[in-house]
Amino acid sequence: METLPAVLLLLLSAAAGVFGSNICTSRGVTTCQQCLAVHPSCAWCSQEEFGKGGSGASRCDLKENLLNGGCSNTAVEFPSSSLNIQKNTPLSDKASGNAKDVTQITPQKLHMMLRPGDTKRFTVSVKQVEDYPVDLYYLMDLSFSMKDDLARLRTLGNELAMTMGRTTSNLRMGFGAFVDKTMSPYMYTYPPQAVENPCYGINEKCLAQFGFKHVLSLTEKVARFTEEVKNQEVSRNRDAPEGGFDAVMQAVVCTEKIGWRPDASHLLVFTTDAKTHIALDGRLAGIVQPNDGQCHLDKDNIYNKTTVLDYPSLALMTEKMSENNINLIFAVTSFVVPLYKEYSQLMPGTTVGTLSDDSGNVIQLIEEAYAKIRSKVELEVLGVPEELNLSFNATCLNGELIPGLKSCSGLKIGDTVSFSVEAQLRSCPKEKSRTFTIKPRGFRDSLEVTVDFACDCACEAKAEVNSSICSNGNGTYECGVCQCYPGRLGPRCECSVEDYRPSDDANCISKAGSPICSGRGDCLCGQCSCHANEFGQVWGKYCECDDFNCLRFKGALCSNHGKCSCGFCQCDAGWQGENCNCSTRTDTCMSSIGLLCSGRGNCECGVCQCTQPGAYGATCEKCPTCPDSCTIKKQCVECQHFQRGSYISDNSCNRICKDEIKIVDAVVFHDTNAVNCSYKDENDCVVHFQYYEDESGKSILFVVKEPECPEGADILVVLLAVAGAILLLGLVGLLIWKLLVTIHDRREFAKFEEERAKAKWDTANNPLYKGATSTFTNVAYRGN
Repeated sequence: METLPAVLLLLLSAAAGVFGSNICTSRGVTTCQQCLAVHPSCAWCSQEEFGKGGSGASRCDLKENLLNGGCSNTAVEFPSSSLNIQKNTPLSDKASGNAKDVTQITPQKLHMMLRPGDTKRFTVSVKQVEDYPVDLYYLMDLSFSMKDDLARLRTLGNELAMTMGRTTSNLRMGFGAFVDKTMSPYMYTYPPQAVENPCYGINEKCLAQFGFKHVLSLTEKVARFTEEVKNQEVSRNRDAPEGGFDAVMQAVVCTEKIGWRPDASHLLVFTTDAKTHIALDGRLAGIVQPNDGQCHLDKDNIYNKTTVLDYPSLALMTEKMSENNINLIFAVTSFVVPLYKEYSQLMPGTTVGTLSDDSGNVIQLIEEAYAKIRSKVELEVLGVPEELNLSFNATCLNGELIPGLKSCSGLKIGDTVSFSVEAQLRSCPKEKSRTFTIKPRGFRDSLEVTVDFACDCACEAKAEVNSSICSNGNGTYECGVCQCYPGRLGPRCECSVEDYRPSDDANCISKAGSPICSGRGDCLCGQCSCHANEFGQVWGKYCECDDFNCLRFKGALCSNHGKCSCGFCQCDAGWQGENCNCSTRTDTCMSSIGLLCSGRGNCECGVCQCTQPGAYGATCEKCPTCPDSCTIKKQCVECQHFQRGSYISDNSCNRICKDEIKIVDAVVFHDTNAVNCSYKDENDCVVHFQYYEDESGKSILFVVKEPECPEGADILVVLLAVAGAILLLGLVGLLIWKLLVTIHDRREFAKFEEERAKAKWDTANNPLYKGATSTFTNVAYRGN
């Protein structure tokens, strides 16, 4: 087996000699840097006299061919890609309320060297540790419609702390409030009394309008939270939407004043019953200066740029939340839930919960949202250069590999998941080195990756300007070849463009019958000088190569997913095919029920090809003749909730079933997107569940807590029933026997009477008859 690579290399070299070219020699490159960009297997020989006539055409070749051709090992430029893990602290098991020395991602630092077109793979492991510290900042809408919500929150401080205390022993809570910008048309300015008392028009007293005020920094003292909430009063604004996103931005970026700890989970709870203004809404008041994403709290902790800066955009908030590891929870009433769910789709790391009219369920909402956040790990990439492509494969649970995904859901505290990351350098950036970050969203832990780009040759540092080798200073001698100055040609720049000789044309024809320089250049001094082309670059010994004549897809060169090089598409990472139009991703084929192409087809080029008759749809999710959704989801209920069934046996539960399981006492009613299902399990119990898809397409299974099982028989009742039945049957048997005997006797007696009536008896004396009276004489008797 050890000789196999050597044999393959020998065959490859022999093939190059027979067929005259390989991927390195066929590109027609003339410099070392161009050679390295052709393919990771290409090498360059910088030896001065190499090849016939010192030509540089064959200097770019496979390393083995260069060495076999006489190039010394020291003159071969062949940088190789490498990967070195520099910091790899093991994952922690538990935080114990202190996260300073806790590690939730490994490795923490690595260094890569990458050649153009080459790839390197590494694995990132993530673990949600137990008892991790939590910072919870409660951001509340104090407009007039939230009056009853404020009254209810005043009583919930201790209960909220107690509930969150079940998940962490180190909880800190803070409070902030918002209304809207303090200028028209957002606030009441007339009559003048309405400025100080916005409720003047409804004959009530309320607080003057404000944009955002930070009330309480994060603290462990729950009593302070309750006390500050009790001191709050509602205000009133003019228009329906609120200025909540101004408040979100300040709560996110004012890290010192809010008190966000770097080593804690950050929860920002945003409560409102109304819509909110977004970027460009400030134009209604003449505010045109964009939000700068900076902290602007004055000495009284009031947002002092509310009349100067526009509302922040969703993208800016997402960026700042990522920088500060903030998890935003939208706790909003049912009227605006659809709107905030749309916001959530555009803002990774946010969750939405439905708030009751008086905020009575806010504790349950926060608890469920935090559990949802902790049940998912999603990687985000920060600062990656455009020239570097990253592709991810997730190994979530039970070692099941899910291609194309960089997130795992349905996790429990303490679960460890891993992600395989493939980095490919498409082209060379201007910088020689770049550093980027991979981190789980909402985590402080991260992986720092430094990439050095092996795009340059070491021999370039020894370049000789105006070298005597290049015809007495007519060029720069670099890496074994002369880079001629304008007007000079030839391997040693020995020819001037003015010295044209027709006999040199033979050196500019690739094969008999072909045009000179492939019809795209002039033969000067026996060397092709390629014409400039408006479509791109033309190069090569015979001007045979360019970067614009490759296969197209829908009019796009290499489908815009690769680079054209000498008639071949060099595809970016994640794409394949002759024209780079075939995606290697499979997450686009994942259906809402968590199956690849719903289990009814194959994922080809990122698109589902349905193979089961009758199946259709983007993910083959529609199939009138296929088993219904209840049949499909039954197995997921069995494995996810009851931990049994075929999916458990073959370890495919976590790969196939991506549903969220919710245990309920009874199936709830949903107007749409819900199917009620029942089935009989292995114990002859009836299991009831509901398959529901929310507006975002997320699959939720509401499983009734207790299956309906047939009740066992009462032994005493059974014994009494059996005994009673026996007695009853015996009594019935006796009665039947008595009846039959009576009927039989009566029949016999009637027959006897009938026979006696017919008989004629003889009345003569019977000589044998003796009367019933007998006389006895006592012989001893002597009478008186």
